[in-house]
Amino acid sequence: MKKNNFLGVILLCLSFWACQQNTANLKPHAGLWRVVLASPGGELPFGLELTPNADSATYTAVVLNGDERLKMDTVTLQGDSIHIPIQIFEAEIVAKISNNSLEGYWKKRRKGTEYTSLPLKATFNSASRFETPIPPSVKDISGTWATTFIGDEGDTTLAVGVFQQQNEKLTGTFLTSTGDYRYLQGNVVGDSLKLSCFDGSHVFLFKAKISDNTMKGDFYAGASGHESWTARKDDKAKLPDANSLTFIKPGYNGISFSFPDLTGKKVSLSDTRYQNKVVILQIMGSWCPNCMDESNFLSPWYKKNKQKGIEIIGLAYEKSADLQESAPKIEKMKKRFEIDYEVLLAGTNDKAEASKTLPMLNKVIGFPTTIIIDKKGKAREIHTGFSGPGTGKYYDQWVADFERLIDKLVAE
Repeated sequence: MKKNNFLGVILLCLSFWACQQNTANLKPHAGLWRVVLASPGGELPFGLELTPNADSATYTAVVLNGDERLKMDTVTLQGDSIHIPIQIFEAEIVAKISNNSLEGYWKKRRKGTEYTSLPLKATFNSASRFETPIPPSVKDISGTWATTFIGDEGDTTLAVGVFQQQNEKLTGTFLTSTGDYRYLQGNVVGDSLKLSCFDGSHVFLFKAKISDNTMKGDFYAGASGHESWTARKDDKAKLPDANSLTFIKPGYNGISFSFPDLTGKKVSLSDTRYQNKVVILQIMGSWCPNCMDESNFLSPWYKKNKQKGIEIIGLAYEKSADLQESAPKIEKMKKRFEIDYEVLLAGTNDKAEASKTLPMLNKVIGFPTTIIIDKKGKAREIHTGFSGPGTGKYYDQWVADFERLIDKLVAE
């Protein structure tokens, strides 16, 4: 009996050791994964591409939304799990590896010790967005739609939906006066629409029923956000003029401020560096995906054009006004987008509080807001919001208008 017991212990230890070795060697497959978050509105899918790095210990992860390929931070393996950090948004994906599947969660910091979290599952080698019946019955909704989002408290937001459809495959976005919903991707099946987006911060799911030239549905954001929405096909749908929403109040001559840079040194428009130059103020935040899109344009544009006598100052409004807490987050954003221009900590991202830091403005309505100042210090344009590359022609029009105005001010 004693020998049998001893042999049993040895076999148990060997089995445990083998299990540990298998767990330690478990790695996710390289290639395309279909990830599904368990949203309150149902399945919220997105694409994820994993590629092993040269060190054989880490991976590169790219999130896929329509035409967008959004690179995440370096992926590591921890025991039997994969860890995908999204540092710029204080978020992460953690999932247990099991052959052709992953199972875990997405988590994002809200404030202090508060987190938003959703469970997720992933399947390897699946390119579909939403699971659709074959062959699908399809309505074509390509074009422009006048849209209204209705909050659970009855508040409304006007938007413009722009969609492109090929068979059952659908891409597009919604534009609002404070920014767009970035790259959306999904399907139209029968009389139903489904669209989703994941970029680490935006976690969006749209559903709707289509009836002739109208749509009615629900919008789910993160773990708890919900709005209903309606839309009407309208080729002439447009938003209020983005250059008229934010303005300098009567009695003020221009923009003035004194905010700390990331070392604590105060910077203002009266500094020598900004004298007799065209200056672009970017009201933004490291937490803001639309600001990310604008920074992705402004950073290389500044490198190419700064020798013309142009400067950019980023005014960052963060979750905390404490420089020690917020400076590392701003620094991560600067590093990610290779930002050479100055970014200052201007305050917190509460719009009412942000408005108090720039009392010459009627109010800060949205992040980002872009203020273009001529060589004499006069604000020549204040543009609320940003239509990013996911909006197609609207983004192209913004770039053209922006460059036309800057060229004019440089020549003055």
